[in-house]
This record gives sequence, C-alpha cells and structure tokens, in this order.
Amino acid sequence: MRIAIIGYSGSGKSTLAKALGAQYDCPVLHLDALHFLPGWQERDDQDTLALLTPRLQEESWIIDGNYSALAYWERMELADQIIFLNFNRFQCLWQAYRRYLHNRGQVRSSIAPGCLEKFDWEFFCWILWNGRSKRHRSRYRQVMQTYPQKCTVCRSHRDIRRLKEKYL
Repeated sequence: MRIAIIGYSGSGKSTLAKALGAQYDCPVLHLDALHFLPGWQERDDQDTLALLTPRLQEESWIIDGNYSALAYWERMELADQIIFLNFNRFQCLWQAYRRYLHNRGQVRSSIAPGCLEKFDWEFFCWILWNGRSKRHRSRYRQVMQTYPQKCTVCRSHRDIRRLKEKYL
C-alpha cells in the first residue's frame, strides 16, 4: 500500500500519516523531516531527492508533504491512494498555532532533528496566503483531475473521521 497525503500547511497531514502508518504497520515518511536540516536550514532539493528516491521504490509507504521539486508527480503516480487535506485557511492557522503551543521548545517526530517548533510571521503568511497561491491551488486541482479514481478530498475533521472509518 502506498498513500500520498498532500494539503495545506497546518491541515494535519503528519497526524493523519502517523495514524494510518500505525494502523497499517506501514513506514511513514514526512517530507519535512527530509527537507530540513537542524535549525530549519533547508537541504538542497537534489540532496533531498537522493534520500527520497530509494524510498519511493519500497513496496509500501505513507508520505506526507507537498514539495513540488521532490518527485511530486512520481509520488502521485506511484500512490495507490492520494489524500488531499483541503481545510480552510483559518482552520489550518488554528491547528498550526495549537500545534505550536503544544510543542513549543520541542522537536516533533515529523520534522528534522534540531528543528524546534516555531510559529513566526513567515509561517503565518504562508498558511493564510503564500501557500495558497494560484500555482498551489492549480497543482492540487490537476492532481484531482489526473487521478480522480484514487483521490480523496477531506475538507473537515468529519471527512477525516469518515476516511478513517472506511480505511481503518
């Protein structure tokens, strides 16, 4: 089983990936954990891709994250199921802020070692505006149109509960 979880920042991609991974005893790969180095330094895309590529060939995986430069369309093609978390921007902002309050001063398991939880102006703007650009929305729409038979869109926690009931 191969599941790609995509969606907006703060929508709960990593949380869902962990739940599905535990349920199916399937390896989970958080792209944020590959992309970042300690101190929130960004790893070069080619170096990150070199870490990701062998994982894509595994028989089963759950990968959460977007990162268009990291074999995005290859992941979508290889995935048996694509889950798009399409929560509204204010729900994502609230969830990201709540995550920050819960994990402040700590490193989450879904992020690279040495990356303390943070919530800054740049991330605030990313959640509300920059991460929802026309280019990003268009890519999500293209995934839904290209792979309608294997896409599930969740717009709320109710949708996620229904998804879990169906697959868990």
